[in-house]
Amino acid sequence: MTPVESVTQAEAWRNRLAALKDLPELWTLLWQAAPTPVAATIGLRVLGGLMPLGALYAAKNIFDLIALTARGQTIDLNSLWFWVAIEFALAAVSQVIGRAVDFFDTLVADRFSQSLGLKIMQHAATLDLQSLEDPDFNNRLERARAQSTDRVGMLTSAGWLLQRIVMLLSLGATILYYAPWVLLVLAISVLPAFLVESHFAFLGYSLAHRLTPVRRSLDYFLSLGSSREAAKEIKIFSLAPHLETKYVDLSTQLINQNTQLARRRLVWGALFALVAAAGYYGSYAFLVREAFLQRITIGTFTLLVGAVSGANGHLQMIFSLFSDVADQSLFLRDLMLFFRERPAIQSTAKACLPPRPIVSGFEFQDVCFQYPGAASPIFTGLSLHLQKGQRVALVGENGEGKTTLVKLMTRLYDPSSGRILLDGCDLKDFDVDELRKEIGVIFQDFIRYDFTARENIAAGDIAKLNDDAAIWEAARKSNAIELLENFPGRLEQMLGRRFEGGLDLSGGEWQRVALARAFLRDAQILILDEPTAALDPMAEYEVFQKFADLTQDRLSLFISHRFSTVRTADRIILLSQGRIAEDGTHESLMEAKGIYARLFELQASSYR
Repeated sequence: MTPVESVTQAEAWRNRLAALKDLPELWTLLWQAAPTPVAATIGLRVLGGLMPLGALYAAKNIFDLIALTARGQTIDLNSLWFWVAIEFALAAVSQVIGRAVDFFDTLVADRFSQSLGLKIMQHAATLDLQSLEDPDFNNRLERARAQSTDRVGMLTSAGWLLQRIVMLLSLGATILYYAPWVLLVLAISVLPAFLVESHFAFLGYSLAHRLTPVRRSLDYFLSLGSSREAAKEIKIFSLAPHLETKYVDLSTQLINQNTQLARRRLVWGALFALVAAAGYYGSYAFLVREAFLQRITIGTFTLLVGAVSGANGHLQMIFSLFSDVADQSLFLRDLMLFFRERPAIQSTAKACLPPRPIVSGFEFQDVCFQYPGAASPIFTGLSLHLQKGQRVALVGENGEGKTTLVKLMTRLYDPSSGRILLDGCDLKDFDVDELRKEIGVIFQDFIRYDFTARENIAAGDIAKLNDDAAIWEAARKSNAIELLENFPGRLEQMLGRRFEGGLDLSGGEWQRVALARAFLRDAQILILDEPTAALDPMAEYEVFQKFADLTQDRLSLFISHRFSTVRTADRIILLSQGRIAEDGTHESLMEAKGIYARLFELQASSYR
C-alpha cells in the first residue's frame, strides 16, 4: 500500500473539512476582484434554481386539465393556454438566465484570475530570498501559481452548487409534501456514491501533491530539451536521447500512478452508481403504482416524477459538487499557505532612512552566516570595514562567500550572528526598501529581460523609464551606447528572441546593457559581482576604468577573477575559509607572497 492509500477515510474527511476553512478567505479575494459580477451571478443562480419547480407546476396543471377533458369534463381553454404560456415564459426566462450566468461567470473568472495572479506576484516580491531559494517552498509556489487559473473551475463548481441546492430545496419540498419517504430513499441511495467519489478525490489530491516535484522535473526537461540556450550543447554532446529518456521515465511514472488510481475509481464509482440508480427507479416504480391506483392525479404524477428525477439528479450533483469544492479546497490550502508566508527580513515600525551622504561606510562585526540546510557555515566571525571612497576588490576561490557578502550588504539575507553596520547603525534599523535604493548592484547571473532596450536599462531605476537623457548617459558609462545607436529601434528595440521583432545579443553585449542598469541608479554604493565575465580583457579593463572614475566619492565594491583588473583597486580583500585571509593593495599583497600572490602568478603565467 502506498503512502497515499494508507490515509484513512476519517483522516481524509478531517483534512477536507479543515480545508473548507479557507473558503471565506477565497470569498474575500473573489469579492474584492469582482463585486458586481459576483452579486449578479449569485442572484441569477438563485432565480434560475426556482425555474424547474415553476415549470413542473405549470405542467401539472396542463396535464390535469387535459385529463379532465379525457374524462368528458368541460374545461376553460383560457386556463389551459394560460398555463402553457406560463410554462413557455419560464422556459424563455431560464434560457436568458443561463446565458446571463455564463456572461457574468466569464467576467468573474477573468477578473479573479487577473487579481489573483497580481496578488501572487505582489506577495512573492515581499518574500525573503531564502524562501525563494528553498526547493520545498518552490513546490508550494508552483502549486500556488497553478491555483491562479485552476481555482476558476472551483468558483464555477461553487456557483452550480448554490443553484443545485436551490433546485433541490424547491423540488424536495414538493416531494416532502406528497411522499416524504421518497426523498429519504433518494438521499440514502446517493450517499455511498458520494463517499466513494470523495475518498478517491482526496487520494487524487494527495497523489498530485506528492508528484509536484516530478511535474517540476518534467517541466524542466521539456524546457531544457526545447530551449535555444541549451541547443548548442545538446547537439554537440548528443544529449537529446538522454533528456528524452529521463522525460519518458518520469512521465511514465506519473501516468502509471494516475492510471492506477483512475482504474480503482472507475470500478468502485460504477458499483455505487448502480445503488443510486436503484434508489431512483424504486421511487419511480412507487409513483407509477400510486398513479395506477388513482391515488394521485396524472398531473401530480407528472409533477412528482419530474421532481423525483430532478431531485435525484440534483442530489447527486450536489454531493459531487460539494466533494469537488471540498477537495479543490485542499489545493486552495496551498494557495492560502503561500499568502500566509511572511518574510523574516522586513522593516520595523521604527525603521529609519539610511544616511545620505554615507560617511564611514559598512562594518561587519564578528559576522557568522550559514545557508539553511547547508552542512557548514560560509562565514565564521567575519570582521570587515568597507570605507566610503575606496575601490575595494573582493577575491577568493569559488564558494568562499564573495556573493554571499553582497547579499548580506543588501539584506537579501541577515547574518546568523554578529552585526552589519552602516555609519554605525545596524542594517536592521533601516527601512529595507530605502536601504536597497542606495545600492546599485549587478550580479553575475543578471537577468536578460525580454523587454525593450529602454526597459532593460531602466530596470536599474524604473522611475527613470522615460528619462531618455539618463538612459543614454548610463549606456555611455557602460560602453553600450554604440550598441544602442545601431539598433533599428534604438531605445525601443525589443531584446531577446521570445517576442516578435526581438534582437538577440551576445553575452558581452548583454553585460553592457546590464551594467548600464547599475550606472543609471543614483546610488551611494555600487557593487559589480562578476558582471564582466563575458567581456574580453580590454573591454573589461575599460569598464572598470570608468567604474573607478564614477565611484570616486562612493563606496564601491567589485568581484572579479581577472587579477589584471583587480590590481587597479585601492584595496584587495581575499576571503578564505569564512574569514579575511589577506587585505591590502596589490603591491603589498604581492610582497607578502601569500595566497593572492600565488593566484596572481598562476593567472599571469597563462599569458606569458
